[in-house]
Formats: sequence, structure tokens, C-alpha cells
Amino acid sequence: MRAVVKIFADSRIAQRFLGGGLAQPAGAGVMTRRRLLLGLIGRNIQGSLSPPLFADALATAGIDGYYHLMDVERMAARTLPQLLDAVKATGFAGGNITYPFKQDILPLLDAVDPEAAQVGAVNTVVIAEDGRTTGYNFDRRGWRNSFAEKFGVAAAHNATVVLIGAGGAGRAVAFALIDLGVAALVLHDLDPARANALRADVSKHYGASRCRVSRDLARDIAAADGVVNATQVGMRGFPGNPVPVAALKASQWAADVIYTPVETEFLKAAAAKGCRVLNGGGMCVHQAVAAFRMFTGIEVDVGRLHRVFAAGVAARDAALA
Repeated sequence: MRAVVKIFADSRIAQRFLGGGLAQPAGAGVMTRRRLLLGLIGRNIQGSLSPPLFADALATAGIDGYYHLMDVERMAARTLPQLLDAVKATGFAGGNITYPFKQDILPLLDAVDPEAAQVGAVNTVVIAEDGRTTGYNFDRRGWRNSFAEKFGVAAAHNATVVLIGAGGAGRAVAFALIDLGVAALVLHDLDPARANALRADVSKHYGASRCRVSRDLARDIAAADGVVNATQVGMRGFPGNPVPVAALKASQWAADVIYTPVETEFLKAAAAKGCRVLNGGGMCVHQAVAAFRMFTGIEVDVGRLHRVFAAGVAARDAALA
């Protein structure tokens, strides 16, 4: 237990909860008490806006809670299994999982929700009172809802879309695009095996005609209705643009899962070409709404969280200026 507590020694606020009777999701996530400890496990997450989103949702619901960042960039000696054991031992009700662990977390869990199993990635873990862990994927509906909110469902219906990145986030976006009714999903990943694995999984559930792997990325983008970047390239700490800019055209829409920064090099280039653009902020907000509902059984005002997100972006960017 001493080693477990040491992992969170940098947070005096989190320490307040270690001895203290935390609320745990019961069954479908209905709270039994009014204290809650949550967190995010990932790499390069200091720019995450999940803490202010959850802080506002907790305060609005009248819950005494704290959202803890567990960044392996700053905790280099800690492995994913160690961090999962730590949050279980210290009474967390659950947490979010982000890059690069959305697929690695799967074999460590006691159960996986059918939707997350279909996607093949988890971004939310709920910890029951007995320590049993269940994984969920709210990125899929988060991205789907964000897309519909910004562009409308018709922008994807019967469309041809190129998806760059077949990792954890890319998997969620792939299934979200199928949900939205795309006619043809074209996959590209620097790791061909990963792209082919995602193609196989999509085809297994929706038929081989809906999905294929790109053989010529620039040509496929030029022929597409929309392009999505679901890689980490373009995120603060991972500079660059994975999309061949010359292939973009004004009739297309362009989307990125990244929101740190909210305007990536890809989105800047797409906007300059006249494309409609979507950043990852809406996905972050909508998945947080779903995760909070699962942790607490409480519905969150989406509009309010959008405003909290915008304020968080402004404060973060001002601090970095």
C-alpha cells in the first residue's frame, strides 16, 4: 500500500481521499455516497482539459471530488498495470484512459462492455466497490455526437471518408463513421498491420464493402468527401501534419481528434483550402458527459461543458503564451 500511495504523493488534494469513503458506481453507475476520486491515465496529458470539465460537473452535482492526472511522461517508472492497481487500491471510482493505453488496457480488465469490445479500445474504466474493473468506450459516441453537432449527420451519410490512424482513437472514429452512415471508409496507418486489423474488425461487423485500406493516400484523399486525423501527430509534443495538403479541396470537411492545440497544422491547412473543419474539443466534451453519467448516474448539461471547455482552452493557451 505504501508504494501505491507514493504514486499519488504529488497531490495533496488526492491524498485527502485516500482514507475516506469514496463513492463507487453501483451497477449502472448510480452513486451511493457524495465523494468521488477520478483520473486520467496517459502520456503527454498536461494539456488535458478533462480536469476542469470533471471539476465543474462534480461541483454542479454537489459532489466532493477530484480528478487526478497520471502522466507517464512524468511518472516514467510507473507501468500501466501498476497505475491500474494503484487506482483500485486507493479507492478511485474509475478513470479515463488515453494515448497510448486505449488498447493496452483491455487485457488488464475484469470485463469489457460489448461496444468497447467491438471497437477494440477502451477510454473509460469503472471500478466497482469490490475492485472489479469494467471498460467502456465513450470516444465512439463522443466523436459521433461532436460530428453531428458541427456538420450534421448528412455530411457523413453515403460519404467516402479517409481515416488516418488506426490506433485506439482511430478505432473509435472508424465505428463512429460507420454509425453515421458512411458508404466507404478508407484506412491509412504507418503500421499496415494495424490498418488491416481495423479493416478486418469493421468488415466483420458491417461487411467488407464498407471498409478498405488505402494504397495511395493522396489519391484517396482527393477522391474523398472528408478526412479525419486520428493520430497523435499535430498534438503539442508531436509536431507535424500526417495529411498530404495538396490533396485537400474546398468541398471537403476535415476533422482532427486533437484539441491540444485546438487548431493543428492539419486543420490550419484544411481551413486555408476552404474546408469545413472540426477539432477534437467536441469529442472531449461529449465523451466526458457519457463517462460522468456512468460514474455517477447524473446527466450533465452539454452546453455548460462546452462553455467550460472554451474557458479552459483560453486559460491554458494564455498560460502557455
